[in-house]
Amino acid sequence: MLKTGDFFAFGRPKRILCTWTSRSMKETITIKEIARRLHISPSTVSRALQNNPRISPATREAVHQMAGQLKYFPSTTARNLRRGKTGVFAMVLPEIRENFFSEVVNGVEELAFGHQYTVALYQSHDLFERERQILSVLAANQVDGVMLSVAKESQQFDHIQNLLDRRIPVVLFDRIPPRIETHQVGCDMEKGAYEATKWLASRGFRRIALLNGPHPLVASEDRYRGYVRALLEENLPVENALIKRVDLTPDDTARQMAQLLSTPHRPDAVLAFNDYVALDAMQVCRKQGLQINADISFVSFANLPLTAYMDHSPLASVEQHPYQIGRTAVEILLSVTESGPDESAPAFQRVMLEPELVVRVE
Repeated sequence: MLKTGDFFAFGRPKRILCTWTSRSMKETITIKEIARRLHISPSTVSRALQNNPRISPATREAVHQMAGQLKYFPSTTARNLRRGKTGVFAMVLPEIRENFFSEVVNGVEELAFGHQYTVALYQSHDLFERERQILSVLAANQVDGVMLSVAKESQQFDHIQNLLDRRIPVVLFDRIPPRIETHQVGCDMEKGAYEATKWLASRGFRRIALLNGPHPLVASEDRYRGYVRALLEENLPVENALIKRVDLTPDDTARQMAQLLSTPHRPDAVLAFNDYVALDAMQVCRKQGLQINADISFVSFANLPLTAYMDHSPLASVEQHPYQIGRTAVEILLSVTESGPDESAPAFQRVMLEPELVVRVE
């Protein structure tokens, strides 16, 4: 380390450049240093550190011992450069504070870290422009793969195609836009909505409303199709007055729920886009003096753990398996990034997990 200081000679101060170094701070131990000390080649050291059976046990032991003595740590950066990789998977999602997405992150991190990949996490906050900027940065930095759940504002997807054109693998999860040829992982929301609506009908509910998500989201259309199919099978009316779309904010949910309650024949049950929407809508009902699960009941999606602690929770919620969605997304990226240069690229994978209706109140 170089340090400038005052040095006194013969009573007169002089400004000189003093040099003092700590070997451990100055030098990074490399394979070449181990090879020099053991009088073997760097390639032999590299193979020995990987416990290659072509290297004799005695040499392997000597190399590991010297590596420990010198406090050698393999450089992940150097390894990735040799492989033409960055060692980074990026994940772009709307809001980490939502329990569903935080569980997806848990599934991603556990498997990615186990394969020595770093996960870079970004939030779009459901804004298209922010999502576009994030993907532009990721494209420029050539990450090894991207996992993306699109923002509710996103209706154009050239920024996703830009990643694919740069040969960066992309796995779309949960919120999956149409007509993009790439890997996909999600849960069958149409089936989930169908089963939830059928379950309500089987419990005697006849005026079942839908508090759906915003129109651009494919997940909203999936819920709508499942809901309508179930009503038709049960010979129940499909009424526009009972179908509302919310922008997923508490204020808009409150407005739409108030409109449902103002209809001449209010609903006796509501299928909500997710548990957050259901909880916001239930607040409106309470303020109007309605008793949850007596005057009006709810079924939703996401199966939030916190609802187990409520006195009057939604009757049921559709489990979407977010942890498994995260793990599956990483499995797909690993299958692509770990393929050898001579191997043909895997075909695009589409994995749709089976939903599970979790009944909380019988």
